[in-house]
Amino acid sequence: MSSTPYPPVEPPPAQVIFPEPPPGQDVVAVSRSMSPALVLAAYREGIFPWPVRQGVVPWASPDPRAIFPLQPQLPWPRTVRRSIKAGFTVTFDIAFDRVLQECGDRGTEGTWITPDVIDTYGALHRMGWAHSVEVWSGEALAGGLYGLSVGKLFAGESMFHRETGASKVAFAAVADRLRARGFELFDVQVLTSHLASLGCIEIPRADYRALARAAVQRDARFD
Repeated sequence: MSSTPYPPVEPPPAQVIFPEPPPGQDVVAVSRSMSPALVLAAYREGIFPWPVRQGVVPWASPDPRAIFPLQPQLPWPRTVRRSIKAGFTVTFDIAFDRVLQECGDRGTEGTWITPDVIDTYGALHRMGWAHSVEVWSGEALAGGLYGLSVGKLFAGESMFHRETGASKVAFAAVADRLRARGFELFDVQVLTSHLASLGCIEIPRADYRALARAAVQRDARFD
């Protein structure tokens, strides 16, 4: 059972106005830190934090922007269907902190999930904005995904797997929940080959920002 509050707790507003994204540039601003209010203000403008290290936070609005189309509902690729049938158990908001830590555990690859991200998104979870999906193999956490839910926008932030197919199951579980609960936009930020294999696409930044600004004004409940 989720313990996140609904409606989410709105923090005091950030005293910041983000600039319009410059043509041909993905980064619109840089700060030394982040806060729940700043993250929410950014997402409401189609912008997200992309830290490069602790103490340096670029705020990005890529052009093009990657999304997963919620409509029309197409069949999942065969590899996803195979993973769904593999016998994993799926839960939501049961182990948010563990999922966040696992997403940041990239070994020698490095990670953008800094202590500032962990503190900020942990606070957003306790306020009811950030959510996780957990994929279990028996009692072991095999994979998961976390993201931010603002109105009818869900922004997937990061996912991980410890067993083959577990992150695909997490992604599919989130998409199915968003469809069932009337969400309009599933943001995945930047297209990768893995996201493309799941059915994600790119759209122009201007189109994404228009969709995001509309979606955050309408209510939907993720948890």
